[in-house]
Amino acid sequence: MILEGLSRLLPEFLADLLILCAVFSLVAACLVLRWMRERQTKLKVECARMQRDRGLEHMEKAVLQHKKQHPDQEIESITSLPLSQLTEKLKNGSLSPESVLYAYIEKALAVHKELNCLTDFLPDCETLLQEVKKQKDKGPLYCVPISLKDDVGYKGHDSHCGLVHFLGKPGPEDSVIVQVLKKQGAIPFVKTNLPQSMINFDCSNSIFGQTLNPRNHKKTPGGSSGGEAALIAAEGSVLGVGSDVLGSIRMPCSFCGICGFKPTGYRLSTSGFETPVQGMKTAVSMSGPMARDVDSLVLFMKALLCEDMFHLDPTVPPVPFNDEVYSSKRPLRIGYYDADGYFLPTPSARRAVQDTKALLEGAGHELIIFNPPRTEYAINELCIRGFFADGGSTLTEKFDVDIIDPHLQQQMTFWKLPTLAKRMMSFFMKPMYPRIANHMNAHCGVGSVKEFWKHNTAVKEYTKEYTKEWKKLNLDVLLCPMLGPAFNVGTPGKLFAGFSFTMLFNILNFPTGVMPVTTVTAEDEEELKQYKGYFDDPWDKEVIKGVEGGVGLPVGVQCVALPWQEELCLRLMKEVEKVTRRQK
Repeated sequence: MILEGLSRLLPEFLADLLILCAVFSLVAACLVLRWMRERQTKLKVECARMQRDRGLEHMEKAVLQHKKQHPDQEIESITSLPLSQLTEKLKNGSLSPESVLYAYIEKALAVHKELNCLTDFLPDCETLLQEVKKQKDKGPLYCVPISLKDDVGYKGHDSHCGLVHFLGKPGPEDSVIVQVLKKQGAIPFVKTNLPQSMINFDCSNSIFGQTLNPRNHKKTPGGSSGGEAALIAAEGSVLGVGSDVLGSIRMPCSFCGICGFKPTGYRLSTSGFETPVQGMKTAVSMSGPMARDVDSLVLFMKALLCEDMFHLDPTVPPVPFNDEVYSSKRPLRIGYYDADGYFLPTPSARRAVQDTKALLEGAGHELIIFNPPRTEYAINELCIRGFFADGGSTLTEKFDVDIIDPHLQQQMTFWKLPTLAKRMMSFFMKPMYPRIANHMNAHCGVGSVKEFWKHNTAVKEYTKEYTKEWKKLNLDVLLCPMLGPAFNVGTPGKLFAGFSFTMLFNILNFPTGVMPVTTVTAEDEEELKQYKGYFDDPWDKEVIKGVEGGVGLPVGVQCVALPWQEELCLRLMKEVEKVTRRQK
């Protein structure tokens, strides 16, 4: 009897044992695969850091070698020169190309040690310099050292976007922008840091860590072109190339107190640039210049809007820079606003607009109040919903082999939630915090191709509506606030909606520039304590935590024009620069 019972139970026991073994084996295999993936990630990060260290060592050796031959060279006398004077001295021979390149290499090294802003050295800059010197025609950027945001494609070098996903994938050729810069005589020499995935206005990633603001090390330089802005503001570069899809040129330029320009989409080439959301066209991504003054931005645009650009990238309209428009002395009819009804600027940012308005009126220009239509609708329903049309899956899949940066953790946790969970969070939050609830709901995306087509139509209709308001007032250009001053390190990741100041003009595809016009005063800081925003919700409270302690930091404004009117936008920037510098 007992044996018969055992004989019946044995097959069942063996079957259960086999299932248990299979489960344990599967779990063990998953753990091993996970360990292997994590190990591979760590090895890639270590390899990238070692590669950067080798580049920094190369820079140091090159500088030491040059200093042995030229022991009396003063680098500050070179790196402090405006670009216009630097190009003049290079062309007339009063400065040698070698002295300029090695002065900037030395300065960039010093700045990096303080701010952690470099990701890569481009060693062929030394060979390229000798090739450019041999050319008969001296281009407009003859032997000017130029820095590149890390996403700008450069042959033989990674464009990692702050993500392990893109490490070990060196560019097969230079991006079109780099090719044209070289043809115009420029010498790209370093690449600069950016936030993980570039969808953050802090500047930190799990590969190279946090970049600091040169004006105040407790502050972030902004993002995503943060390393670029920090390097230029600290005089480690005289001219740089950034990219802007939600405000990634303008935000760091504002935080670091320099000038930056986002042209109309496709006015300059972005061919060869890396991005974690390839194919997203709702918010138009654009390359653009970053520098210490408006003249440098203009020189960059004049140099790049050339036959070489139009030939190398036929999608760029063959329209050279219109100097007649830029150089005109006609008084401008300028629209302005200091608040948009969605995200109230800080006291210093509103004052920056009002002070600049008064100075422009004093210079003979006409200023007219402009009321931007339906800002919250444009930000949430058009920009955010379009940018995350797929619910964020294209972006989040790039993190599968990554270590999430702590400053992006809050955003990442939300992005990875299922659409149903996002909708439920939005539903329950709406009675208390309607602005945040609507923002969350927009992250659910569009749901279907049919809805995406409707969304694209809505973007066109809104652009028409905005342009109609502009034309009704017969405006030439627009003056409006910029987020600032610089945020404390770590706070931008809790306030993604801070991009609302800038992303509107990516949706509209209007050329937009930013520039410093004033600094935070003690009175601004005192007034900040009473700041409640429009809603007195957690976002408004986060603003105070983000910008407090900003006395003395730069505050900027945005200058905007209609599509394809870059020259008019830059002219407003030049007018603003004149009146604010005269005031200082």
